[in-house]
Amino acid sequence: MSGVQTRKVKADEEGMRLDRWFKAHFPQVRHGELEKYLRKGQVRVAGGRVKANRRLETGEEIRIPPLSNAPTEKKPRQPNKTDAEAVRRLIIFEDDEIMALNKPFGLAVQGGSKTKEHLDGMLAALEKNGERPRLVHRLDKDTGGLMIVAKTRQAAQRLGDAFKGHDVEKTYWALVAGAPRPYEGTIDMPIAKKMVRIGEGEEERVIPAEGEDAKKAITDYQIIEEAGTVSFLAMRPVTGRTHQLRVHAAAIGCPIIGDGKYGGPSAKIEGVSPQLHLFCRSMTFPHPKTGRNMTLSAPLQGHMLETWKFFCFGKNAKVEWPEDLHS
Repeated sequence: MSGVQTRKVKADEEGMRLDRWFKAHFPQVRHGELEKYLRKGQVRVAGGRVKANRRLETGEEIRIPPLSNAPTEKKPRQPNKTDAEAVRRLIIFEDDEIMALNKPFGLAVQGGSKTKEHLDGMLAALEKNGERPRLVHRLDKDTGGLMIVAKTRQAAQRLGDAFKGHDVEKTYWALVAGAPRPYEGTIDMPIAKKMVRIGEGEEERVIPAEGEDAKKAITDYQIIEEAGTVSFLAMRPVTGRTHQLRVHAAAIGCPIIGDGKYGGPSAKIEGVSPQLHLFCRSMTFPHPKTGRNMTLSAPLQGHMLETWKFFCFGKNAKVEWPEDLHS
């Protein structure tokens, strides 16, 4: 058991929720335990009782009671010159407010109990004058492609609001088994934390979720090119559920190649990398300073670039989505 601690909120933690601050500093403390500490007034901010969703301000003191489940705090991965150089190699666009990165496949965006190397930790190496680049959205570890990073607290807040308010249009590229029919359309299928598969072999399918934890999920898609038993598919998530594109592709019988979790045996094909073939190609979003929409695209990379060369797919293919499809 450790004693009572007092920590000050750093400049780069401005606006962070208390529960997320706790998760970053004390990952061994479960959310339920934190809620218990808050109810009893054992965790306080600026001397007062608060709730888990309280937004922190620079310089505020956080009272931390004796914690079980030592160690008392996760030691952060120390940023260094190597991290800074690695991040800079990923930059495909930069101005005073944002950076756009082309995230490699296999690089985690945030840390966890078994993840020491991650983008969030690497960004700390670019801290300047008390400001460090901030994540405003996520990509799965196994997904590559475009990521927008805020360079200031104000930019992070405005971009965060844009992502939450569905003011960002994302286009993903995927290699899928088979070819969906019709050639373009919308998948409207609820998703839950645990999805169910039925059938066997080529008839295996992910089916819609039911129950209280099922959440509405919508994805637009269109075939760009076909090559025998696979297709180059463009996908646009209208909602932002966890693993939405992977679940929806599997549900229509065209799992993303390399997605063994939802696609099963159908997600494997000979002669192609077994890694997940899902890439965030582009985003259209309001610039945090001007408010005007801008579109950025990331060039295809890694194993997906090799696969595109193998099938002679266009690596600079243009994708146009119907306007006001969901208005």
